[in-house]
Amino acid sequence: MKNKYMMNLHIFDTDANLIDRTGAESLIPIQESNEIIQGIIAQSAVLQRGRKLPNMTSKQYKMPVLDMLPIAYFVNGDTGQKKTTKMAWDKKFIIAEEIAVIVPIPEAVLDDSEYDIWAETKPRIIEAFGKKIDGAILFGDDKPASWRADVVSTANTAKSVATLNTGDNLYDKIMGEGGSIALIENSGYFVNGHMADISMRAKLRGLKNANGDPLFKSDMQSGTTYSLDGSPMNFLNNGSFDKSKALMISGDFSQLVYSIRQDITFKLFTEGVVQNTDGSIAYNLMQNDMVALRAVMRLGWEIPNPINSVQKDKAKRCPFSILKAGE
Repeated sequence: MKNKYMMNLHIFDTDANLIDRTGAESLIPIQESNEIIQGIIAQSAVLQRGRKLPNMTSKQYKMPVLDMLPIAYFVNGDTGQKKTTKMAWDKKFIIAEEIAVIVPIPEAVLDDSEYDIWAETKPRIIEAFGKKIDGAILFGDDKPASWRADVVSTANTAKSVATLNTGDNLYDKIMGEGGSIALIENSGYFVNGHMADISMRAKLRGLKNANGDPLFKSDMQSGTTYSLDGSPMNFLNNGSFDKSKALMISGDFSQLVYSIRQDITFKLFTEGVVQNTDGSIAYNLMQNDMVALRAVMRLGWEIPNPINSVQKDKAKRCPFSILKAGE
């Protein structure tokens, strides 16, 4: 195995922003790579709910977005003049950025033919990628500078926010006038999904009608079906949901579009060093009899938010709303 994958590499952490790719080879076949992409989409609530566009062929993807609607007119009598109208399009760009993770592995583990190292590392890589994608897109956590504002910041800017204070009726804050669902409808969109912190499960289970009957449970034996106004819910348990910024995100998730520039690729390095931020060596692959498995993918996203007949003001139009905790 050493002869097959022999190469040199100096691997730096994310602060150094440098990876030497000299001589690296693919570790696993393309079928495995496609399987991982599907796994990441299943793990990431954002990629699962969002709308996938065709794969990007370059770093930037230009997307035309309707910015002006045509206007129709009644004609005044049989000989009245017919008026003209026009349409206009704006353009938005999806910019692909790289996500990567490195897994150092002892060579003895790889040499053991009865040990399926890929089966062990694959779920962890899927989990790491899904968490990073959801945190960046929903809350702006560690997001690339080239990416647009995150979903929660976008909703805050558009004042598409419902605040749940102590003593407030949770049902009204979600379903009532001025609630999180109505805020999206006022922008001309229909809600088709919700993402929430796992603590929202207990809040929803505790909702009761005037007679004290639970709204989300018909009995104590069967499982609870979590949906709001017919739209499904995702409860993120990958550590990416920040309940200090939002308890729940609702929206028309067809307006959250993403495109993949590079499917996940894997490379195995058998020589080189892994350095800490301060320059000290964390692992010397040769001295420690280790190899380093690196996984990389590139993707980008955008919120098209085209003009519609309900809300023409771009500053007030938002296909998402948030429910956040107040006082």
